[in-house]
Amino acid sequence: MKKLEFPQGRMDCLSRELGAEVLIYDLQRDEGHCLNYKAAAVWRLCDGKRTPRQIAAELSRQFSTAVGEQIVRLALGQLWDAHLLVEREVSVETPSRRVAMQRIGIAAAIALPLITSMAAPTPAQAASCLHNLAPCTSNLQCCSNICSPVLNKCIGG
Repeated sequence: MKKLEFPQGRMDCLSRELGAEVLIYDLQRDEGHCLNYKAAAVWRLCDGKRTPRQIAAELSRQFSTAVGEQIVRLALGQLWDAHLLVEREVSVETPSRRVAMQRIGIAAAIALPLITSMAAPTPAQAASCLHNLAPCTSNLQCCSNICSPVLNKCIGG
């Protein structure tokens, strides 16, 4: 797996903080990502100047509890897979989620960084229904659910 030596978050994405979580929308890929509080904390510290070890130390200070470098590497792997980091990588072995959970313990799994991603529809896919007199080929396309077979246009709505 790839790991960044000095990870840097992409700045060309839209982000919004919702409490401790962060929502990130990738304009290039039309994907949305929800980072839980740990993943969000790691992402905020990815400034291209800190190593994973330095990020772990800063998180330990912020959370007033020990945050291991393995947790940071796991979060960085997820951020990398979600394309939320700048592509300056070096090849290094990082633990899988399963190995990390075995080392950390099942009870601590709740505190693991988590990123939930979803693809956003393109503007054409997100368009709703067609209005009165718009060209159509089936009833499903029309807001009124009536496509005239003679005119090939939506009627009503």
